This record gives sequence, C-alpha cells and structure tokens, in this order.
Amino acid sequence: MYGFHKRLLTINIGTRTFKIEVLSDDLLKQTLGGKGLGTYLLLEHNPPGVDPFEAENRVIFTLGPVTDTMVWGGCRYGVYTKSPQTGFYSESYSGGKAAEYMSRSGFDAVMIYGKSETPVWIEINENGAVFHDAETLWGSDTYATEDYVKSWIKENRHLVKGCAALTIGPGGENQVAFAVIENEYWRSAGRTGAGAVLGAKKIKALGFWGNRKRKVADQAGLQTLSKQFADEFKNHPGANAYKSMGTPMMVDIMSSVGSFPTRYWHQGQVSHQESINAKALHDRCEVKPHACRKCFMACGRLSTVKNGRHAGLKLEGPEYETIYTFGGLCMVDNIEDIVYLNDICDRLGIDTISAGNLVALTIEASKQGKTEYRIDYGQTENIAALLKDIAACHGIGKILSKGIKTAAPALGMEEQAIHVKGLEPAGYDPRILKGMGLSYGISPRGACHLRTTFYKPELTKMIDPEQINGKAQMLVDWENRLILFDCLVLCRFYRDFYQWDALVELLIALTGIEWDKAALWEIASHVSDNTRRFNIREGLKQTNDKLPIRFYTEPLPETGKVIAEIEMDQLLEDYYAERDWKGKDLVG
Repeated sequence: MYGFHKRLLTINIGTRTFKIEVLSDDLLKQTLGGKGLGTYLLLEHNPPGVDPFEAENRVIFTLGPVTDTMVWGGCRYGVYTKSPQTGFYSESYSGGKAAEYMSRSGFDAVMIYGKSETPVWIEINENGAVFHDAETLWGSDTYATEDYVKSWIKENRHLVKGCAALTIGPGGENQVAFAVIENEYWRSAGRTGAGAVLGAKKIKALGFWGNRKRKVADQAGLQTLSKQFADEFKNHPGANAYKSMGTPMMVDIMSSVGSFPTRYWHQGQVSHQESINAKALHDRCEVKPHACRKCFMACGRLSTVKNGRHAGLKLEGPEYETIYTFGGLCMVDNIEDIVYLNDICDRLGIDTISAGNLVALTIEASKQGKTEYRIDYGQTENIAALLKDIAACHGIGKILSKGIKTAAPALGMEEQAIHVKGLEPAGYDPRILKGMGLSYGISPRGACHLRTTFYKPELTKMIDPEQINGKAQMLVDWENRLILFDCLVLCRFYRDFYQWDALVELLIALTGIEWDKAALWEIASHVSDNTRRFNIREGLKQTNDKLPIRFYTEPLPETGKVIAEIEMDQLLEDYYAERDWKGKDLVG
C-alpha cells in the first residue's frame, strides 16, 4: 500500500531501548494513519484503567499519508495518550514545519512508554532512537529547549539539512494536567495534557531528522490535483479572510451573535471588543501573515508589539481562543496584554484555553469569598503571576494545576464550573450555537470545538443554530469527514475545500486503492467507535456527555437564551442513533 513508510518505532524510555516493527497493509488500510492508527495503538497497548502518569501509559505520535507530500494543508502531526486532565481519550494536533521532518525519519508512528529516572531528550532518525541526557535542560522554557535541540542536531549531525524539535516547558515537567507539547516556539499540541505525560516520563524533548520520503501511488496525478486545488481555492474568500485577519476575526463574528464568552461565561459580549479584536491586533502590533508548510492560508499572525511596556514582544498569535479566554473570560482589555499572557503560557508550556478558564474560575471564587486568594477581572499582572504559580504548582496554583475536575470542588465552585469530561469549551457559547453544545458533549476528549467545527455551518446558516431535529445527522457527516482529516492528517481550516469527493480523489492518488465515499465513511465511523470504546473502558458514562448545568439554567443577559436540557437530551439521543451506539453497546 502506497502513502506510508510502514514502520512503527516503539521506545521504552525506562530501559532506553527501542524496536522497529513493520506496519501491515491491512492495518494501514483500516486506519489510514493519523488518528486511526494512534487510536488503534492506544486500544491495543494501553492497559485498561492505567494512571496517565504511570509508566505503562503510552504516548503515541502519528503522521498520515499526506505528510511531506505536495498536498495542501498536510503539515500536521497527531499525539494520543490517556489524558491526565480528563482521565479519558487524549488527542491533540500541531502544525508548522515539524511534521515534515518527523516524516523524514521514516516512521508512521512513534510509541513511547516507561519512565526515565533522570531527564532525557530523544533523537529520532531513520535508524531508531538515540537517548541524550537532559539534566541541564530541565527547568528551561520551551523556546530555549527547542533552540538547544536544533542546535545540537545541526552541530553533531553534519549532513542533516533540517530537523524538528518537540518540547515541553516547566508546566510539563511539573505534570500540570493541561501541559502542552510545543514546536517552532508557538505551535502547540495544545489540549488534554500530552505535555504532562511526557513530563511524567522525564522526556524534555524529541528531535526528528532523516532523509526518507514516503512513496505515493500516482505522483503525477497528485501533482495535477495539487495544482487544480490551488487554482480553485488559493484566492477563495475564505482563504483570503484567514490570510488577511487570521482567527482573531472571530472576536467580531462571535460578538455579533452574542456568543463571545465573557466574565467566566456569564455574558456573551464584552465592552472592550474594539481593543482586543483583529483590527486592534493589526493596528497595535506589527503583523505578518505566517503559514505552515504547504499552506496558502497563512492564518498565523506573526505579531510584534509596537508600543508600551510590552514593546518588542514577538510571537505567532494570539489566536482567537487565547483572546477569548484572557480578553473575554478574564476581562483583559487590551491586545498587548493578551500577547504578553500568551507568551507566558507558551514559554511555560501550558494550554491557554484551560489556563484562562481556570484563572477566570479563580476570579469568580475570589469575588464570592470562596478563597482567600485575591484576584479580579482585568488584573493582567495578577493573572500573569497566577499562570506562573500554576506551572510551578505553587500555592493555589498547585490546586489549579490538576485541572478543573479537581480544582472546581476544591474551590467550592463545582456547580459553577464550565467543562465537559474535564475539558473546558472553546469560545463558542452553546446557548447560542446549539450544535456546538452537541459537539462539546460527544467529543471524545471533552468540550472540543475542533472535532466537528460545527460553529461554521451554524454561523453561516447552513443549519439554524436553534434547530434540534436533524442536527445530529448533519453533525455526524461533518464529524466523519473531519475524522478523516485527522487520519490523513489535514488542517481543519481546509474543511470547506476538501469535501468527500476531493478526499476520495486524494486518497486514490496517495495509496493506489480505489476508494469511494462509503468506504471512507466506514473507516471514520470505526475510528469514532474506537475512541468511544477507549473511553467506556476508562469509565465513561452517558452522563459524561452532558453539558454544565449553567448552560441549561443561566440565560445569557444579552439574548435571554439557554440550551434547554431537554434539547440537549434529544440531540444526544439522535446522535447515538446516528452512530448506532446503543446497538453497539457504546452509550455507556
């Protein structure tokens, strides 16, 4: 089967040994790489009920058949494990350039288990793994760690033309439940705590290099498809919108419908919108569009603060989700301070969505007298200090570092906490976008916006946000197509361009197999079932698919809207029926 290296690298970090195994054509045909392969390996090798921080919990990195090819939007990798944040299925993805260098090491998947007694970084090349002492790196931020690993490879592997470094920061070292894995400073495998799992294993970084290229079935055909794709979509209004404004454009879009989460989910709009939106970012920072490899979107904002106390601070971002958490939930009223808080999180290696939600929860607890810790909305330096305490597991930060499932009851805020399965939602309020309520509920990793990106059809009125009947059917179609994205692995922002027919054409050229939509649908459905099987094995119940009670009972003041519990129940029942999860005993 074309499109794959057909190799799995398994590393026991405890004994500092590795083995290379052949991946069969049958397995690759069943999984298509990426999420399909990662989920299969997790189910096959992770002991049921294992503690996420124990040696036997696997962390698995995967690529797909589009990686390091001419396919637009294909420069991403996936990472899978059991989440220390939720206790359930963990998946996260990151873009940039790293996936191409990972692929050139010649593996479709790298699976790591065991625990090292001392800090280590792992060099991965075509011959396997080389283990390096990382004692002097322990305690370093993600930026410095990446600089070191890349410099070491360049200086000591003289024929290497390029490499990737995946790193953790102090947050991962201290096993903060929502620690991330970073590459190229600002690209993050950002949710569900994979960085904490590496930290528990004492793995500070992974460096990838090599010269292998995956073989595709029809190189000329793929080249034609790539050219046609670029000709059709390179100047598409959607692509131009991302290129010109990036994800911060969502601040105005979500505010216009009253779904920009504010003041820890008590409001749907913020009074300082004009100082934190995309225009503010472009006016008050020097901004250059920044793209991943093989991408014409360039959605990234390479931003440098022009004036004030943060003048000269540079990062790629902030993305919409970081703006919503700090600018909305925490009420920070200027884009420069949000850039500053974003930089702190990136250096420490912690997820901005979970961090911002936990800070806002702490602000509410402080205002209600449920903690002696003093912090209020809009206090940038106090927020910065709390972020550093979280990464260091210091003071109240130690409680927050364990994630919202532990922190909320410890603060006496369990009834007010906003999360599903232990993961906080993104910046799309389900009281306005009810399909997003279903998406948050059924996502295997918790309240995730990316598994279906169902805000898109609701915002563009492909389906009425208030509609309940028929919504689950449409959501499953979006979800299955995007599961294929995660198998291949493709960027979410190409979702409007790679429809089912395009995916079929792409996979025929890559693999040489005559696929059709029905076959791809079956694979995606099986991957979805497997994520559910993993979660049920780890204790998932149907009640874990429910939304926080506040979404049912607390109307947004601007619109008076809620998502009624009876509506959510119907959405879930319809979804289970579409998936036939009752027939497969997968409801929980």
